Amino acid sequence: MISHAAVRPVAGFFRGFSYPLRAVKLFRRKPGLLKYLAIPFFINLFVFTATVYFGLDLFQGMLETYAPSTEVWYGVLLYYLAWMVASLLTAVIVFFSFTIIGNLIASPFNELLSERTEALMTGSLADKPFSLRRFWRESGYAVIVEIKKLVVFVVCMVLLFGINFIPGIGSLIYAVLAPAFTLFFLTVEYMAFVLMRKQLSFSEQRRYIFKHPILMFGYACGVFCMLAIPFVQFFCIPLAVVGATLLWCDFPRVTATN
Repeated sequence: MISHAAVRPVAGFFRGFSYPLRAVKLFRRKPGLLKYLAIPFFINLFVFTATVYFGLDLFQGMLETYAPSTEVWYGVLLYYLAWMVASLLTAVIVFFSFTIIGNLIASPFNELLSERTEALMTGSLADKPFSLRRFWRESGYAVIVEIKKLVVFVVCMVLLFGINFIPGIGSLIYAVLAPAFTLFFLTVEYMAFVLMRKQLSFSEQRRYIFKHPILMFGYACGVFCMLAIPFVQFFCIPLAVVGATLLWCDFPRVTATN
């Protein structure tokens, strides 16, 4: 356990940023954890591949229908320019759909991964020992909670987007609030796997997060950077979950109430 007072702002940020990377070291030291991410990894790989394939196939069909290539030089230029735009749009769609669908599919496995990580770090069994029956029973609840969080995120982002229409400073305010909310959502998303197991309500989770603002900000930035790196996205979700659990082990709830 680490005293919150001992973590200065700059050090706290970099410490928080390091937690997803510390998860890599834990997987190397404890390869037995790998079995808890094998299934969601292959499911997410399938989702990613299918999204890219059908996304590019859809855009290719639209381009051939509405912007067919011609032998005229500007027609060829426009065609390949449209393909570049289509590829960029596909990349953006894949990024968000993979993150959303990946979190949704992997949520029951992430809860189990967090539970086992804490057991390894504390040297004790989790509050509830694993059983296949409990896993399937709680999987439905985990997916429902994940859907609710995603709905809240989308609604809030749509509302924030409306700020752009405020004359003058609207775009500037949006440019600050949208990334800040995204980082807060990433923190809530992955810290919830350990905080919900501790039976903390959402208001208690929020208080815990804001009790360690610099630490949580650094953690969210670390997760965001991983999500932004191609192919590292495949491993980001389990690394974020394990990183959040390691953070909890270093800064348990008792430090949030003292």
